[in-house]
Amino acid sequence: MRYFIYLSYDGARYHGWQIQPNGISVQEVLSKALSTLLREPIEVTGAGRTDAGVNASLMVAHFDTTHEADEQLVYRLNKLLPHDIAISRIRKVTPDAHARFSATSRTYIYNIVTAKTPFEPYAYRFPQPLDFDKMNEAAQTLFDYTDFTSFSKLHTDVKTNNCRIMKAEWTPVNPQLSTISPQPSALSPQPLALKWQFTITADRFLRNMVRAIVGTLLDVGRGVLTIEQFREIIEKKDRCSAGTSVPGNALFLADITYPEELFQS
Repeated sequence: MRYFIYLSYDGARYHGWQIQPNGISVQEVLSKALSTLLREPIEVTGAGRTDAGVNASLMVAHFDTTHEADEQLVYRLNKLLPHDIAISRIRKVTPDAHARFSATSRTYIYNIVTAKTPFEPYAYRFPQPLDFDKMNEAAQTLFDYTDFTSFSKLHTDVKTNNCRIMKAEWTPVNPQLSTISPQPSALSPQPLALKWQFTITADRFLRNMVRAIVGTLLDVGRGVLTIEQFREIIEKKDRCSAGTSVPGNALFLADITYPEELFQS
């Protein structure tokens, strides 16, 4: 029987999702926990590969077992797994359902803060002034393209660099503060930490793609690139022409969608 398992994790301690020869991964920890509880070798296949340090508020993986998997298994897994990995549910699926290839969309969120905050482990502090209107205008140009070689990690083993982006948008998380000056004053020497999120949804993503897009959009926001130059970077299909990848700690895999007919429970 095949099951989808839904989980979340803090990626700080892990060398990404996928099993690595030189460090611990989320996939390895989850496979060992399932094998221990089900008393048979279990391999889990994830919906994608998050890089080292990247988080997931929702990851989906599939596994096969001869045992029935129910809510009791969710409870037992959460007791066995470390504090930074949590299982939310397990659903029985059709035998051909695949966590990676059956997915119809994936959504990532990247967090930016403009000043010091206690929550910086999950956000990228960028204190320079940013024009988010221009960043949103540049983000809309992503819909005009399908080849995102310029934002892909070099020398990967994928057959195509084509993706279909359905959403790409910067939004303020605390808009009620946007009417207050973020600059320090005599009464408040520490500037306000305004938080922004970049949400991007696509049918698939290339390795390092979101972090490279965000880094290049930040160059637009601080006036280093024009929107037309952002377009030219995409059209060059050259990673060296794009901006620097932003840190992984502020990136979250946030959602994955599947056809409803895959589910049997």
